[in-house]
Amino acid sequence: MSAITVYADNNPQQVLLQSEQGERISEILAGIGVNFERWQAACDVSPQMSGDEIIAAYSRQIDDLKRSAGYITVDVVNMSADHPQKAEFRQKFLAEHTHSEDEVRFFVAGEGMFYLHVDAKVYQVLCCKDDLISVPANTTHWFDMGPEPRFCAIRLFNDPAGWVANFTGSSIAEQFPKFD
Repeated sequence: MSAITVYADNNPQQVLLQSEQGERISEILAGIGVNFERWQAACDVSPQMSGDEIIAAYSRQIDDLKRSAGYITVDVVNMSADHPQKAEFRQKFLAEHTHSEDEVRFFVAGEGMFYLHVDAKVYQVLCCKDDLISVPANTTHWFDMGPEPRFCAIRLFNDPAGWVANFTGSSIAEQFPKFD
């Protein structure tokens, strides 16, 4: 189930707000410029389908986003607990960073945790199947896929080069609860 927990950035034990209600999550994130919504596929979808089949199932929503935000590239990423580089990938995403473009993820299956560091707060967002999150360019954040990752996600990019991180060098991510 999708969830949000908001912390003071200088006190990971101080929970300021929590919710598992999709509309409330969307409302809270909209307050910091982050888009969060739920999508339904035009047909049954599974992570075992090809990337093209998965993209086709969400073509209406993807086309709407491409038109409204200028996204150029769309792909599908699958991560499983038996991936040989899972620990390496997890560690890479756990460091606080920004991007020069939006980071857009739609969870076709599974789950992952985004942490957004905005205005002296950390917004911990559990994204699950059917959740779309769009983190605006230059927003400090990190992502935890957990020690045994399991997700399939559609990614949209403005830049055909794809995911490029600008690491902040901050150790803040080490202070907050991991997605285990």
